[in-house]
Amino acid sequence: VQLQASGGGLVQAGGSLRLSCAASGRTFSFYVMGWFRQAPGREREFVAAIRRSDDNTYYTDSVKGRFTISRDTAKNTVYLQMNSLKPEDTAVYYCAADQSVFISTRASAYDYWGQGTQVTVSS
Repeated sequence: VQLQASGGGLVQAGGSLRLSCAASGRTFSFYVMGWFRQAPGREREFVAAIRRSDDNTYYTDSVKGRFTISRDTAKNTVYLQMNSLKPEDTAVYYCAADQSVFISTRASAYDYWGQGTQVTVSS
């Protein structure tokens, strides 16, 4: 099982980026796909997740209305569209996959992780 995250970069405040997470291997076992982020000196925090069975989504409060998680089943890819970016969104973003049917905001609940992609938002 592999998760390959991409799409990070440097953007000015107010700008947009779209992250992608391509999954390969036993992807049929992934019920929930999520995005987390980790800023220097801080713990990894939940950003958003989507459940395969019903496309139910969940977001942390700080990104609601700005970020959108979506998926393309045919491509085994999950996206995170990030708009109205703020300097406090600067972090390494990780995608993760969970074999549970319930959406969790805990990093420990996720079974597989991608390598991370850096997002830097300048003020």
